[in-house]
Amino acid sequence: MNRLRNPRTGVDQGDTEVFSDFEDGGEMWTGSGPRERRRAVSFTEAFARPPAVHVSPSLWDMDTSTEIRAELVAENITCEGFEIVFRTWADSRAARLRAGWLAIGELPHADDWDVD
Repeated sequence: MNRLRNPRTGVDQGDTEVFSDFEDGGEMWTGSGPRERRRAVSFTEAFARPPAVHVSPSLWDMDTSTEIRAELVAENITCEGFEIVFRTWADSRAARLRAGWLAIGELPHADDWDVD
């Protein structure tokens, strides 16, 4: 099978602490109901177009005395960066979260034209 490959494809990755609420009694640990945390991430180098971004938990510190309800997504993806978004609800309690991320996309090239 032949596959086309873009030689200008770039990869950026990282590991980002999204929150740590256990020590200071933050709302992810002490609250209930819908809660959300966002963490802005900047790419090392801007992509030519918004890249595909994958996020996954690399540290997941949750209270197991209740159901674990959580969502972890990448939102507001631009050429320069994105936001890691963690959501929980009901009586779930999250002490800490760190997220690993991977961005794959096209890099700008010196021969690219910017036509208005």
